[in-house]
Amino acid sequence: MREKKSYSHRDPLFKRKFLQWASRYERFCFLDNNGYSHRQYHSHKCIAGLGSIKEFTIRSVADIDKCRRFINVSSDWLFAAISYDMKNIFESLTSGNPDFCGFPLLHLFCPELIFEISDESVSVLFFPGPGAEKQSDKVVAEILSTPLHGSISDKIPVRSRITREDYIETVAAIKNHIRQGDCYELNYCQEFFSEDAVLSPHAVFDALNRYSPAPFAGFYRLGEHYLMCSSPERFLRKEGVKIISQPVKGTIRRGGSPDEDEMLRTLLLNDPKERAENVMIVDLVRNDLSRISVPGSVEAEELFGVYTFGQVHQMISTVIGRLSGNPDFISILSAAFPMGSMTGAPKIKAMELIDRYENSRRGIFSGAVGYINPSGDFDFNVVIRSLVYNAGSRYLSFMTGSAITFSSSPEKEYEECLLKAAAMKHILGNN
Repeated sequence: MREKKSYSHRDPLFKRKFLQWASRYERFCFLDNNGYSHRQYHSHKCIAGLGSIKEFTIRSVADIDKCRRFINVSSDWLFAAISYDMKNIFESLTSGNPDFCGFPLLHLFCPELIFEISDESVSVLFFPGPGAEKQSDKVVAEILSTPLHGSISDKIPVRSRITREDYIETVAAIKNHIRQGDCYELNYCQEFFSEDAVLSPHAVFDALNRYSPAPFAGFYRLGEHYLMCSSPERFLRKEGVKIISQPVKGTIRRGGSPDEDEMLRTLLLNDPKERAENVMIVDLVRNDLSRISVPGSVEAEELFGVYTFGQVHQMISTVIGRLSGNPDFISILSAAFPMGSMTGAPKIKAMELIDRYENSRRGIFSGAVGYINPSGDFDFNVVIRSLVYNAGSRYLSFMTGSAITFSSSPEKEYEECLLKAAAMKHILGNN
């Protein structure tokens, strides 16, 4: 059982100093809601796990039962990163595209230290033992005295893996599948990348988190693999028997003035295409959650909520259910992963077409990062608006996508991808 000690601080730079101090750990997960307290269901403003006392990695279907046991016997905190290709473990699917970043299918670790950070306090959760409390005191003192350094001083050029013309041609092909009845919505993504990028991952995340703060931001380090995430979307949260998903579908740019901002919010709220996209995914999520919920308990708690972020307004719905029986984490994950907002519908056919038309493997992008607490409750985001970096190969990548439907304009979908890429491009100096 961990002990907990809390400290007051009045340092507005504490989170940034913490990121820099903690970046030395090869196992590190940092989750920040950036003060979006108006959004329901947040237990922590900011929580982080550092170091690893035990961990588990899934690399093939042979590992799934071992992973289930690893989680089920744990009575402590676990932090996890789940790649999109876990779909191949849960369904009869494959991924034939190249994987340039190399995140494993799933990685879990039980941290040495856990930090709960708010604007004016920090709590450290540590294992009791001789000198443990004094070590906690020392760690907080070190963080407070950490001088900030490291920045993005040089432009890191990125390029798209496909041309605008190829993108438009591919969207036309996807729309033909929709006309033929193969699917009725498909999330199609394109990759931006740099092949010889030298950077400080924690400094890049710090810059991204300040420029484009989001309620499900996250930084994950697994050795030489890094995720820098500015996500607006929750995948799944469990609170006792309650399960919550908050799919995002519907995007419009921010305005240049308060009046234009409000006009654009209203335009998004009343856009028939965006509402149709959103309700399609809400129906898909309801179907997924129904597989593990008490019959009749799944409902849309909020439909077509419009929320404002740094560069965009987003349409977000909230779907809830009451869990049937006592399904474990892997059972819940297998029912709902990957999230419908990043696949399309019907989900299996959409994923088959995604692998056919995209030309690089998604990896951790459109996967999930989050935590499982000692009681078995959990909270996971959707990995979007994210940079992924392999320090060994110096490969830097980010992907953006949009939902293709029968009424989609290929040119407008391409512009939506660029809008979603804007924050990452800005941080890397690609204006």
